[in-house]
Order: sequence, then C-alpha cells, then structure tokens
Amino acid sequence: MNVDVDNTREIVVKRVSSQKRARDAERSHFTPAKKRPSAVEHSTVAQIRTEGSTATEQCCSDHEDFFDGYDSIMGDSSFLAKLDDVELKAEHENVCFDPPAAKSIIKHSRDDDLTDSIFTEDFPDTSLRDLPSSQLAFHQDVANPKRQPGVGMENTSTPDIKHSKQPPVPALHHKKTASKARRSMTDQLKKAMLENAGTSSKVSKTAQHKEAVMSEEISVAMQVFESVSMEGDLGPFFGLPSKVKDLIMRLKGIQDLYDWQKACLDLDSVKQRKNLIYSLPTSGGKTLVAEILIFKELLCRKMDALLILPYVALVQEKVRGLASFGIELDFMVEEYAGSKGKFPPVKRRTKKSLYITTIEKGHSLVNSLIETNRLDSIGLVVVDELHMLGDGSRGAILEMTLAKVLYINKNTQIIGMSATLGNIRDLQRFLKAENYTNDFRPVELKEYVKLRDSIYEVDPKEEQCFKFSRLLDFKYSSGMQKMDPDHIIALVTEVIPQQSCLIFCATKKNCENVAAMICRYLEKNFLVHKQKEKATLLAELKNSGNGSLCPVLQKTVPYGLAYHHSGLTSDERKLVEEAYSSGVLCLLACTSTLAAGVNLPARRVILRSPYVGVDFLKRSQYKQMVGRAGRAGIDSVGESILILQEKDKEMVKNLVSAPMEKCYSNLLHDGSKGLLSLILSLIGLNITRTVEQVTDFMSGTLLSVQETQACQQKSLKELTVDSIEVLKQKGLIEALSTITDEPSLQVTRLGKATYKGSVDLSYCDILYRDLSKGLEGLLLNSFLHLVYLVTPYDMVSQSKPDWMLYFTQFTKLSTAEQKMATTIGVPESFVARKAAGQSVRKSMDALVVNRLYLALVLYSLLRETSLWSISDRFQLTRGFVQTLLSSASAFCSCVLHFTEELEEFWAYKALLTELTRRLTYCVQTELIPLMEVAGVMEFRAKQLYNAGYKTLAHLANADPNVLVKKVENLFKRQASQIVASAKMLLQEKAEALQEEVDDLLMLPVDLPSV
Repeated sequence: MNVDVDNTREIVVKRVSSQKRARDAERSHFTPAKKRPSAVEHSTVAQIRTEGSTATEQCCSDHEDFFDGYDSIMGDSSFLAKLDDVELKAEHENVCFDPPAAKSIIKHSRDDDLTDSIFTEDFPDTSLRDLPSSQLAFHQDVANPKRQPGVGMENTSTPDIKHSKQPPVPALHHKKTASKARRSMTDQLKKAMLENAGTSSKVSKTAQHKEAVMSEEISVAMQVFESVSMEGDLGPFFGLPSKVKDLIMRLKGIQDLYDWQKACLDLDSVKQRKNLIYSLPTSGGKTLVAEILIFKELLCRKMDALLILPYVALVQEKVRGLASFGIELDFMVEEYAGSKGKFPPVKRRTKKSLYITTIEKGHSLVNSLIETNRLDSIGLVVVDELHMLGDGSRGAILEMTLAKVLYINKNTQIIGMSATLGNIRDLQRFLKAENYTNDFRPVELKEYVKLRDSIYEVDPKEEQCFKFSRLLDFKYSSGMQKMDPDHIIALVTEVIPQQSCLIFCATKKNCENVAAMICRYLEKNFLVHKQKEKATLLAELKNSGNGSLCPVLQKTVPYGLAYHHSGLTSDERKLVEEAYSSGVLCLLACTSTLAAGVNLPARRVILRSPYVGVDFLKRSQYKQMVGRAGRAGIDSVGESILILQEKDKEMVKNLVSAPMEKCYSNLLHDGSKGLLSLILSLIGLNITRTVEQVTDFMSGTLLSVQETQACQQKSLKELTVDSIEVLKQKGLIEALSTITDEPSLQVTRLGKATYKGSVDLSYCDILYRDLSKGLEGLLLNSFLHLVYLVTPYDMVSQSKPDWMLYFTQFTKLSTAEQKMATTIGVPESFVARKAAGQSVRKSMDALVVNRLYLALVLYSLLRETSLWSISDRFQLTRGFVQTLLSSASAFCSCVLHFTEELEEFWAYKALLTELTRRLTYCVQTELIPLMEVAGVMEFRAKQLYNAGYKTLAHLANADPNVLVKKVENLFKRQASQIVASAKMLLQEKAEALQEEVDDLLMLPVDLPSV
C-alpha cells in the first residue's frame, strides 16, 4: 500500500450525539510514552472524514460503547454507502500506484478468509489493544478456538478508527501476513458490533471494578495534565507560567515589576544560569527577583532550591508568605530554623522543595546532603544579605556553606543579594559571579542631620557636608525643653498621627523612655485617632501575656506609640509590627535590629544618636536604618534625620560621606574557629582526605581571595596545616598511614559527632564530659538534669545570678534534684553562702554555677509555661527568657545529633527528642500541633483551639472567611496565610509518610537471584 496516497484519504464519521467528549486534548506531551501512537501509525493510518464536510467531527473511542448516545449506525444507509464509495475509491488508487498490491487484493485464499478493511490493514496487532470487557472476551475466544469452535476464526476486530487515541501494546510485534481479499468497512463494522453485542463477558466483577477505578483515575490525571499544559505556558512571565504573575498580583499586590527588576531578570548571566550578585539600596525590591528565580528553578528546571536568610523571624515570615505559592504551584516549602528541620531532608520523588533556612541550619542542611550524595538535587542557592559574610562567626558559617557548594556541585547556581559594598569584586571572585548594581529606590530619600534647633540637608558635595535647610518651629516650655533637649517631640509631631515615624535608639531602655516621654506631651486628640483599633490591640497584648500587660505599652498604645526591641516576647513583637503596618500605631521607638529584620518602612526615620550601645555607627548600619524611610506606593519622598551633638559632628561627616565598608572573611575570627570547623567537616564528609586536598579546597574560599589582607603573619597554607594539628590535639581527627607518602586524614568518633551536631569546637569536649558524667546518675523523675545538659554554654555570660533568688529556687527543689545539683558541682551550702554575702573558700566552676541558674529558669518555664511569671520571678526581661528558651531548643537539637553519633550515649536519644519538642513550643500539649504552623504563636494557638480548630487537619481544611469570623481580631490576609501554612505542613507530613511507605515496599536492587 502506498503511504502517500493513504495519507491523503480522509473520511469523517458523523456523530449524531454530541454527548461524548473530545479525545484529542487527552494526548499531550505529558502522555506516557506507552499511551502515545507510534510513528508508524501516524504515517500509515488514515483519518476518516466525510467528503465535502467543512467541520471535522470526533469519532468514538474503543472505550466508548458504540450504541450509547448514538443513533444506530446500522440503519444509516447513506453513511454506509458513502463509506463503501470512499473505500472503493481508495482501493482503486492504491492499485494504480501499487500493481503488486492490486494483485493481492483480487487474490483469494483457499479458505476464502477475508482481511480487514484497507483502513485498518496496517494496524499493529489491533486485537491486543485495550478494549472494553465484552470485546476483550471476544478476542480471547478468537485466540482460543476450543472455547467457541467455528466462531470468530477470521482475523477481524473492531475497526480502530481513532487509532491515535488508543495505541497498541508496544511490547508485542505485528507480523504482516500476505494480503487477502478485504472485507469492506461496512461488513466489518456490522460484524464487529454484532459479535460484541452477542458475546458475554467472562471478566470478573472485581476486574471490571478495578478497570472502572483505573479509568476514572486516568481521566482525572489527564484532566490535570491538560490544565497544566494549558496553564504551564512557560515563557510569558520571564520563562514562567502566566499563573505565577497572577499569583504575585493576588498574593503580594504587585501589579508590575520595576524596570531594574525586568533588566536584572533579562540579564544573560541569569538566562545562562551563571552565579550573580546584585546590589541595591534597602527597600529596592531585591527579594521579588530572587523569588521569581526560585520559582523558575522549581517549576521549569524541576530542581530543589535553598533560600538562606539571616534571622529566624525572617525565615518564619518568608515561610508564611511563600506557603500559598507552594500550594498553588505544587511545590513544598520547608522551614529550617531553631529546632525545626529534618537532616537529611525527605527525598521526594515527585514534588520539588524550597528549603528556607537560617545561616546555621543552611550549613547543616548542605552537610547532610553532601553526606547522602544528594547535593546535586539543589539547583539554586539564594543568599539574602550576602554582606553578612563579614559578620563574625555567622559570616564564617555562611562562607563554609557556599565554599562547599562551589567545590562539590559546579551546576548549582548561586544568587546573592547584598547591600552596596566597597569590595564587591572580592565576593565576585569567591563566587565566580557577575555583578548587577543599581541605585534605584521606589521612593526618593532625603537625608538630614539635626544640630541644636537647625536642620541641615546631607550633601557630600558641599565642603562642610551639610547644607542648611530650616529651623525647627515648635514652641517648647521650659519643662519640655528640659525633658526633651533634642526636640524629638517637635520632629515627630510634624508627621504623626496621619503618617508614620520610626525612632532608632541606642539602647533598649532608651526606646521605652523615649516612647513614654513623647506620650507625656502629646495632645489629647491623639487618643481619639483609631481609638477602637488601639483598644483591640491592648486587649490582644494582654491576652498574649495571659492577663499581664507591659505598663509602658499600656500608657503609650492609646496614643498610637509603642517600643520594639528584643525585650518583648515574639507574640508582643508580632502584634506591634502588625498594628504598625496597618496604621493603628503611628510611631515605634526601636533598636537597630528592626532595620535588619522585618520590613517596616516609615515616612520619617529619626536616629536618636549616632551610636548603637556604646559603639559608633558603621556606615552599613546607618544606610540600613535610613533606608527604611519612604513607603512605596504611599509616599513620594522619605526623610531621615540624624540627631547629633557638637562633639560628634566630625565623625558624622565621615559617616555620611565615607565609602561603603568592605566585607572580609571571618574564618579566622575568634581564634580561627571557623577555619577549624571547616576543616573538620571537610574531612568528616570525605570531601578531602589529605593535607594537600584540604589546601586545594581552601584556595576556593573568600579567605583565599583576601589572603593578602587577612593572613598577615602566616600564609593560608601554613594556617591550614596548623589548624589540622590543632584538630589532632583535640582528638577530633587522626592521621592514618597509607601506602603513599602522605597520610590519610580521618575524623574520630568525637569529631564526627561534633560536626554533625554543629557543636562549637570550644565546647565539644566539655559537652562530652558533661554527658558522660550525666550517665553515671541521670535523674529521670525530673526534667532538671536534662535541661541543664542542654542549656547553651554561650548564654551563660549574658546573665549573672541573683543569689537570693538562686537560693530561694534551690530550696524549692526536691531532694533528688538537690542531690543532682551537688553531683554536677553546685551544693546548697555554696548557694546559701553566696546569698548571705559570705565568702566561699573553695573555688567553684563559674560556668557550671551560672549554667545551673539558667537551667532553673528553663525548668520553671517548662513546668508553668508562663513567660511573664518566670521573667518577674527571676527579674529578667521577657525577651531574654524567650531567647534563652529558643536557644535551648536549638542547642537541644544539636546535642541530640551529637549523641546519635556516639553509641555510649544511646540512652539520651529518646529523652532529648521529647525535650526538644517541649522546649520548642513550651505550651500545653494540646496546643503543640497548632504551633507547628509557621506564624502561629501561643496566644493565636489558644484562640484557634477555643474556636474549634484543634488539630493541623482542622486548620488545613479551614475556610479563611469562616476563620476570620470565629477568631477575634484576625485579618483575612493573616487567616489565608495560616491556612496555607497549615496545608503545606500537612502535605509535607503526609508525603513524608508516603515516601517512607514507598521505600518499605520497594524491591531491593541487590536482591539475590538464582
């Protein structure tokens, strides 16, 4: 048969009923290979169309009953006549083009067997296609003549007119027999339908049910694939589906991107997946570009992504914000902060994951992926605040993380967001990255300084750096002048209450004093502005403190003012931030940490003094603070005013005109702790095994790029060799002799536990000693002993014991608990002497004594769960107690990983797992499932529980509109974020369990065989 001719013959079967759905859309590039038609079928099988018809109708599939929804095809003589005419015409043309074929058409076999129509002759083994049960039984009978002698012996089947929608079983091969006289299409249709109708099904009910269920599942899956293929028009929005643009508009309220964002996303370096550092002023919109690149990695390249943020609060905020995108776009959002995060992460077969981590957790995550040979699953690493490479020990950890990714996986793209730096080229060399810089700000920023009662505009081009702008016009009484010599009241009343203002103060106490002082001299009409909303805020603050309310906030909130620093609890900070963002509060007196944390812009930013604590401001800190001035979409201009004294004038000139600071490696910070930790993990993870390999790795660090400036006395190679010797002396690594001259380096058991637990090298030997001593008489009828073992060593120096309080709490301990305290080195007699002010002859270990004091704070908190009562009892700020709690939960997680690597500490594993959980949430047990959701604090968890949302499943399936009505003072946006976060968490847990099931049921690849 001539293929060219065959392709030109097209016949349409007219459908009388339109009830059956079209099948063309059901085969797309998502269709599994075995369900697609073969190339042979595409080229040899003709489509059926009616002559002269202008519109093509779809033919019914073999999966559809010929008689359901159709008029009788047998009675349509006009159709059958047309079918015969077309077939005869096709036969004639085939004979003309192919003489041997013409001879075979008129030749009959001895048995007078008839072949199928010319339109189905070349179908590969049509009898073995997926058929309805009645047809399947019929063909089984044909294959086995003993069941029905004399019936169905001819090689016929239901004509597969819609062949491209119902492919053959690919594993079987069709051997074409000699051509015989063909049965006409009319006869074939009649015969096939009559035999189908007359054949009883021998398929069991169970099989039929399974077939029906499978068909339904396939139908649903195909509909999903169709919707994905239609919506997944990868390209309209910077290579992403247009759905992403719609989500950004709906969830973030962003109508369009800034020009610089479009230019950055269209960079060749971005399109070619090169590493990139982009630098812009604060509030320039850097984060959105990173999120779009993350979406591209997850959706287009189908790779996991890692987002590293500097603070826990930022991680939680980002998890809440991106959970809705994950639900809509079908990827996982996983939180790695504090004690949260699984190492190694769950290996997902279908969905891709976005890991949002702190700097420390990001390093542990990368280590776990390297250890399991899965680092290549990370396609993109995004680092916010890349300039934090120069921030002490945290900067060292960030450098370790990036250096490992660069060394092991060359295909992982690294994107860094940074403030403008003076030595950005060093970072470019380290990351092998290109740089994009823009000075764009959505709102113009004007910088001023205030000296006495005059305001000067900052202009570095001026000789004196300052240009006179105006005099302050505010009438001060003598009493006010004494209370407010810096004219803060005059500056703030120019903008509040209609607009917002931030006042950055040098200390936490100064924040509270400034807020209280301003309230004292504000007019009474400030009390009326948004009075109802402020009353609601006070009620929420009181509820969050279990009935307790900060006296300063009680005075300031009615005026629309509040303070914001680490002394507040997480609940209080969150409530204050939300009230400020919504306009209920118009002024915040805050410390510099707010500038580096959540984005809370203001019309005017006032710097109370050019100091942070006792240290003079750095230029990067100054730029970060003033960068909060100007609210995009609200203000046309933002103002910053730095209050200075005459004695600081020259230093401030240098501050506002100095070039941007430089970022230097911190691997040598604090006695080369970073370098030691890096080398230990390199050897433990088998990244390097010899001194030469370690040296080679070090050449790829930021420290190597800056070796000239950083390594003044010794070269980097010498420092590396010295560090290896230090690790040997500490018993963390050992050198094994090999056949070659160079010995092989290997971690000891203690070394492996140290790097896997992310334990500070300064404390690893002390921790091992404490845990070993604890095993000798571990107190199990109380949490006190375990709490002591996980009290962070680095928090001890931040608080000095109140000896009278220490003694009071000590005497309240049980006999067993007091005995435990004596065992670790703190007898009651010692505490009693200190409380009485008497001298103690025998010296005691100050680390142990102070650590037990903090352990008593934590122990009291675990028993009572009331942050307010504990902070009052121990005369500590609420913020410090909460910081202690979160640090203890994170360290407890580290100690757990530490003990898992040491067999002698097997008893701690189960105990520390439960303790980690309790320290993480520190609430009544029934509230823990709700507090696992990102952004749900204790107060909100209580509200949700009392409203009937008692489990994660309740929250995940909640309607945000109903939630807003059920829970007091909950906004729609907050409710939507809570529901999305709950859905994501529930999905994450369910998929983790499913992955575990799949692993259990998977056939072992190394299963022995005969």
